[in-house]
Amino acid sequence: MSDDGQRDVPSDRQWHAVPVSELLRRSRVDRTIGLDGEEVTRRRERYGPNTLPVAGGQGVLRRAARQFHHPLVYVLVAAGAVTAVLEELVDAAVILAVVLLNAIIGFTQESKAEAALAGLRSMARTDARVRRDGREQRIPSEDIVPGDVVLLAAGDKVPADLRLLELTELRTDESALTGESLPVLKDPTELPVTTAPADRRNMAYSGTLVTGGTATGVAVATGAGTELGQIHRLVSAAEVLATPLTRQLAKVSKILMIVILVLAAVTFAVGLARGQDAVDTFTAAVALAVGAIPEGLPAAVTITLAVGVTRMARRRAIIRRLPAIETLGSTTVICSDKTGTLTENQMTVRRVWTPVGGYTVTGAGYAPDGALHDETGSPVTRADDHALRWTLTAGALCNDARLRRVDDRWVLVGDPTEGAMRVTPGKAGIDLDHVDREHQRLATIPFSSERQYMATLHRDLAGGGTITMVKGSVEKVLALAEHQMGSDGSVHPVDRVAFHTAAERLAAEGLRVLATAVDLRQDPGTFDEQNLSGLVVTGLQAMLDPPRPAAAPAVAACRTAGITVKMITGDHATTAVAIATQLGLLDADDDRPRRVLTGTDLDALPAAEFTTAADDSTVFARVSPEQKLRLITALQHHGHVVAVTGDGVNDAPALRQADIGIAMARTGTDVAKEAADMILTDDDFATIEAAVEQGRGVFDNLTKFIVWTLPTNLGQGLLILSAILVGADLPLLPTQILWINMTTAVLLGLTLAFEPQEPGIMRRPPRDPARPIITGALTIRILLVATLLVAGSWWMFQWEQDRGASLAEARTAALNLFVVVSAAYLVACRSLTRPVRRLGLLTNPWVPLGIAAQAAGQLAITYLPTANAVFDTAPLTPEAWLRIAALAALAAAVVALDNRLRRHRLTAGSGRTRSNRDSRNPRPTPP
Repeated sequence: MSDDGQRDVPSDRQWHAVPVSELLRRSRVDRTIGLDGEEVTRRRERYGPNTLPVAGGQGVLRRAARQFHHPLVYVLVAAGAVTAVLEELVDAAVILAVVLLNAIIGFTQESKAEAALAGLRSMARTDARVRRDGREQRIPSEDIVPGDVVLLAAGDKVPADLRLLELTELRTDESALTGESLPVLKDPTELPVTTAPADRRNMAYSGTLVTGGTATGVAVATGAGTELGQIHRLVSAAEVLATPLTRQLAKVSKILMIVILVLAAVTFAVGLARGQDAVDTFTAAVALAVGAIPEGLPAAVTITLAVGVTRMARRRAIIRRLPAIETLGSTTVICSDKTGTLTENQMTVRRVWTPVGGYTVTGAGYAPDGALHDETGSPVTRADDHALRWTLTAGALCNDARLRRVDDRWVLVGDPTEGAMRVTPGKAGIDLDHVDREHQRLATIPFSSERQYMATLHRDLAGGGTITMVKGSVEKVLALAEHQMGSDGSVHPVDRVAFHTAAERLAAEGLRVLATAVDLRQDPGTFDEQNLSGLVVTGLQAMLDPPRPAAAPAVAACRTAGITVKMITGDHATTAVAIATQLGLLDADDDRPRRVLTGTDLDALPAAEFTTAADDSTVFARVSPEQKLRLITALQHHGHVVAVTGDGVNDAPALRQADIGIAMARTGTDVAKEAADMILTDDDFATIEAAVEQGRGVFDNLTKFIVWTLPTNLGQGLLILSAILVGADLPLLPTQILWINMTTAVLLGLTLAFEPQEPGIMRRPPRDPARPIITGALTIRILLVATLLVAGSWWMFQWEQDRGASLAEARTAALNLFVVVSAAYLVACRSLTRPVRRLGLLTNPWVPLGIAAQAAGQLAITYLPTANAVFDTAPLTPEAWLRIAALAALAAAVVALDNRLRRHRLTAGSGRTRSNRDSRNPRPTPP
């Protein structure tokens, strides 16, 4: 079969447009016999197993080594090596331990993509029923080959992409693959070539679930060739982006590395040029390098993020990757899936209409909570309106769905639409259990796409005789009806115009509308499709997968915070628009073009207009995974930091491509969870608002730490450089510098990680991702404090020597001045804009505790003989401590004045930026 075998399966993916006869001919298979064993073997050799390929990854050692490929890590390793050479083994161990901790975290989290692909592969594994050699067989799904005749029944997982040959009421749940919120009713009829995958009713896709009916189909794609395989390739190709934090830290690290190396080289060169001893000059250069290295920065980043992760866990969000918590704080756009994320993923009847009037239904999902309200707003505690009672009763009894309680949740067994209609009678005071007992089912005409209705025959135990109940499309039920029911149970000629008008009005709201009818005089002997006529139509039920109660407030909060929320869904445009309008994503009177785009619209856009359309539009409906990925990439190219929510397999590529992917814990697939950076344990979009708030607080606290620690490092380096330039003794030794850096970073700086969020954090726009961590104003602050530290320490060092103090005493005074000023500056850094007096002393109790611990350490290094011997320090006089306190107070006053001037500048600038925040497409502005 070397020649013909190459033609048994075509290279295109348009099987939905091929007639069944042509399909069987090209697949070289008899539908009644299937493939024979010899042919199966040949095709397996050609196409391989029906599994998703395992992408070749880098080796463990190579992945581990890559964790150290970072400028800041280079600096830290150098710092550890220097401290080890100086025989400060404890300090060296601490520095290197920080490096190893960061490497372990990065190594562990790097397997995210591989785990996502493994989840895809496991999703495709199942058993399958096939017809081979003329008999039915059950085989592992990986053994299926193109051309196999596959048999499907309710509860089966589709093992490959199938072109359906024949079926009986087949429905498949494709929500995880396409985003379709309802089970899809299949039809074997061939379709136009241009039909989108989500609308190919004659196809069953690998990984989807059969919810009802039976079918026979031919496998037309296996393994990587399936739609699931296409998503697999997208996940593999999606780029894992650096977060705003990692990008900014990389810039800071490179700058620090260059500055440190240049200053150390200048120090060594100047010392040699002045004729100083080479060993002493080298010691000075080492001291400068050690002083300028912010050893505590990686630990501060890790701990600050870890604190944020802990706080988020208490707010029902699990962070899988530490930088993700900060990334949310910089998010400018949230692209949310609809089904299961913004909505409950549970169909709910929202409106009931009868010839007597309309009713509104409250409550959501399958829980029996809620009520019916009439047009005056009064609750219906008892369905005295006969038309209403029979509308709800017929919807609930002409129904195959069942609901059961599992733990604290109601779980549906059956079709979501029927599940919604089973819940509604209880909200009107109807005892459904009693109705079930009084109306035992005798016969059923099942729903079909041709009939567009379902009919059931019931015994009426209370009144005797039988009752026929029907539910289905409005057009079909009205065609079978001659009368309509009044509120007292009387019948009148049906007003078809009124029914159609009501149905169109409800459909315009994005609701799915079904009609119900009864025949209270049915003869059991004539219950069949041919004799079903003369019905009494009772009313309409309109349902929708409703928005989550907290979703609309969360969307509004995101808008207040300057974050744009977009809906990207595989569902129909009408439904998407209805939900978007209810959530406030769309304004009902907004007639601007391109606010709503479908997948077809996106395909028709020229490439040059795609990015603009992605930024301008709010709702994207009937979107494929490839299109969703393009939208995310386009928004990122537009300069946005993009968060993406999702729960289905179709969301996995976008979740991984996004700056931060957010999956749902309850309804999310394993694939989506593994591809995500954050998982919402309550599946609630509102939790994202809390995550954004926390993320902004984390970035604020990291910025505060950096603004606090850099003046100390810069000041130490400049102090050593100035001593070399004037040919004086070093005011601080390398061991003393290490003491300052390590103790203050742990005892003082890390307390900022626990600083609570500042008021108004969610009323400011997102940070511009291109804006550096250290802005011009903060650079001035850092240089100002560094100058104060250098000048004060140099003055203290010289003053003590001029008064006859020993070199050790002078250095001890300079050391303590550095620490005391750092402690005073720490208090000022608790807010970079607000006055210290407004923060409250105990809003962050770790600050006073840290200062007290640092004070104890300073007293120990100053007065304990052992510490004096190790660090070359000496006890100070009370007068020296007074001078230190006075200089620290002066430095605090200068910083407070700078804070005040900065607040004034921000206040003056806020009026100029407010109009930008209210514009249609606001760009992020600095806080």
